[in-house]
Amino acid sequence: MLPLLEMHARMAQVLWGCFFLWTLCRSSTQTIYPGIKARVTQRALDYGIQVGMEMIEQMVKEKNIPDLQGSESLEFLKVDYVNYSFSNIKINAFSFPNTSLAFVPEVGIKALTNHGTANISTDWEIKSPLFQDTGGADLFLSGVYVTGIIILARNNSGQPILKLQDCYAQVSHAHVSFSGELSVLYNSFAEPMEKPILKNLNEMLCPIITSQVEALNANLSMLKVLTKIDNYTLLDYSLINSPEIAENYIDLNLKGLVYPLENLTDSHFSPVPFALPELSDSMLYVGISEYFFKSASFAYFTAGIFNITLSTKEISNHLVKNSQGVGSVLSRIAEIYILSQPFIVQVLAVEPPTVSLLRNNFTLDIPASIIILTQPKNSTAEAIVSMDFVASTSVSLVILGQRLICSLSLNRFRLVLPEFNRSNIEVLRFENILSSILHFGILPLANAKLQQGFPLPNPYNISFINSDIEVFEGFLLISTDLKYETSLKQQPSFHGWEGLSLMHGQWRGKPVP
Repeated sequence: MLPLLEMHARMAQVLWGCFFLWTLCRSSTQTIYPGIKARVTQRALDYGIQVGMEMIEQMVKEKNIPDLQGSESLEFLKVDYVNYSFSNIKINAFSFPNTSLAFVPEVGIKALTNHGTANISTDWEIKSPLFQDTGGADLFLSGVYVTGIIILARNNSGQPILKLQDCYAQVSHAHVSFSGELSVLYNSFAEPMEKPILKNLNEMLCPIITSQVEALNANLSMLKVLTKIDNYTLLDYSLINSPEIAENYIDLNLKGLVYPLENLTDSHFSPVPFALPELSDSMLYVGISEYFFKSASFAYFTAGIFNITLSTKEISNHLVKNSQGVGSVLSRIAEIYILSQPFIVQVLAVEPPTVSLLRNNFTLDIPASIIILTQPKNSTAEAIVSMDFVASTSVSLVILGQRLICSLSLNRFRLVLPEFNRSNIEVLRFENILSSILHFGILPLANAKLQQGFPLPNPYNISFINSDIEVFEGFLLISTDLKYETSLKQQPSFHGWEGLSLMHGQWRGKPVP
């Protein structure tokens, strides 16, 4: 009998061990779903090309390209060295008429430009043991072809990062034209110079482009993914995984969680998966799930935002301001309770408001207690009425600037009472009075606080235009086009030109003797 019991005990330990390992495995491989989904369509990429070309054109015109200096030996002239310097380098014009960005499913974004041209002018000076001279020169490049695939991923902080893959760049033609006293002589040597210039340009273009991607990554690494909404809450819209790329769009899965400012711990409920509808008319679609609003509800409840205390004077002011004919509400309360002294109304949320997103219907049910206290002079407040209620509200949404603004309107107010008390005429009368106070006095205060809204992602001064909001079951969908605010634009730094030697293709020319 004893060996049998020992065998059962060992088997129980094994089973518990297996269960524990299974639990660990399940928790470690559990899928994480987003609270916010952002979808960028082909229309946004096309607009990005337009804006990008304008930005690059402005940047190139304003860019101060460093002077180039170096030394070259001219063996065919038996000259040991010629010191040269190029100054006042300017890109006067460029054109990339055939530029495109296209999604490559499950890979990245393919960038392609073809038939590009550029015109570069410079002042030059040369010195050698035999001669020295100065003048000007123009370099015309044509047949510029660049292609590559931009890979999008995320870093450990949930910020986006970019990688350049399969970069290929070629300039087909280069023409050099000199000006100055001996320009006829120099132009006779121009054609032999064009081939090495082309060769070294073609070798340097992809490293230059790569340096630009690295510079952009440096900017992206400073992108704030934890944003302060107000004095009570923070919004986390970090990437939870690498972007998902389809044929006509890219999906960004964001955490979409609202935290209380003093407690950055995840909420006790989990997000559920949701899918955006197959739409492509707008540049950007943002899906905001119930999970986001539930986390916001919990965060604000934790911060005590739903708790409101109003004096008789404050209630009267709001009733007079927001409604006609309900100024008698206070006198009716006084009539019921035969009050001659001022009183205080406290509304305390007893649990986080319940969020519900159904087709074309966004509601917020607020379970709370209402307490009416007398406030005699030179005496402590004394509660005379304390009742629980549920206020069912409709949520209206609008985008103002870069914020999602919510406002509440009362659908139904119900005191939490035993059913047999609900037919009491005094109870019904008091319920109507409290409903009026909530509708005309308290909700306007709540809406004033909600006017600050929730911040929407706003990278690089891009604003939303032609926006529309639609409520689906479990999430709401924002459809919007984009507009780059040129008046606020910040020119990106342009790296990779310092110390280039076009003749030898080195990042730094030979030192001058």
